[in-house]
Amino acid sequence: MAEYNVKLLSEEDFRGFESLYNDFRVKAVSDYGFELEPLEYNDFLDAINKKLVSCLVLYEEGIPVAFLVYTTMISEAVELNIVHSLGKENQLMRTRHLFEEFMQITKDVRKNKVVCYPMLGEQKKLIGEAARFGFKFVGITVLRFMMSGTNSREILQMYKGREIPSCYKVVSWDDKYFDQAVQVVHEAFETSADALFDPRFTTLDGTFDILNKITKNIYAEFLPKYTSVLMCDNYPVGFCFANVTSNIANLPIVAIKKEHQGKGLSKLMLKHTMDSVIEDVSTGKSSIVEVNTCTETNNFQALKLYRNLGFKEDYSYPQSYLPVKS
Repeated sequence: MAEYNVKLLSEEDFRGFESLYNDFRVKAVSDYGFELEPLEYNDFLDAINKKLVSCLVLYEEGIPVAFLVYTTMISEAVELNIVHSLGKENQLMRTRHLFEEFMQITKDVRKNKVVCYPMLGEQKKLIGEAARFGFKFVGITVLRFMMSGTNSREILQMYKGREIPSCYKVVSWDDKYFDQAVQVVHEAFETSADALFDPRFTTLDGTFDILNKITKNIYAEFLPKYTSVLMCDNYPVGFCFANVTSNIANLPIVAIKKEHQGKGLSKLMLKHTMDSVIEDVSTGKSSIVEVNTCTETNNFQALKLYRNLGFKEDYSYPQSYLPVKS
């Protein structure tokens, strides 16, 4: 039986770890469905040195063969980013050893923080191992609106929404709406599946932190022009946020106050956002090639909404989470 040893990556092991990390980089998009390429090796080491991320490395007979990366710095959750194994041999056994060490080393922090782990691509095969350690799962569907190569724009153009009461209108984001946005998003998300793996949604302070990071370009470049605000009698009651990384835009949050739901107003906000993006793409003011978003796989109302506006389901993945240790 192979001899396994797991330890945190430190500077003395940087040189020996490089080939394993680069094996992951080669497979990040093809095997794990990463939207963007991971950090270059030296940039990854810089993040390790700055303690922005932590990396557990599994050694088999003294050779690094698998690793697990996580961070406690970005949100109120412990974010498990990737579990990668060199080849398929003993993959589940290697994962088990990494999970065991991860559970031990995060024992104290997990008393106050949930663990979230998006199991992208090949990591779906690790569901059984994650379940063994108490992880629970929510299915997430990723949807895309492509600016070319599909009929997404034609579907959006053909969409005719229901007649909206005259008290409603949609405008673009202004910082003066921030406090109201915190209230609306908190109310909409505090009991949602999102709050299971990002508990910041359960409090106003936590929601403030999320929206502050969105609007201050922490997660990606914020797009105020494309962020739609639903107004009712000139008071904000709904929000569709938009940001962009490279030339791929994302809609991270769509929220509307409960008393205004069921009237087709979410579609109104989304259409305002998409019309604004398409206009700028068509006139050469924007180089965005796609807009993506995600929702739970069983949220049929949201899936229908996006389909009617030209979004198409691309893939689904298990969003796993480990509740706070009791």
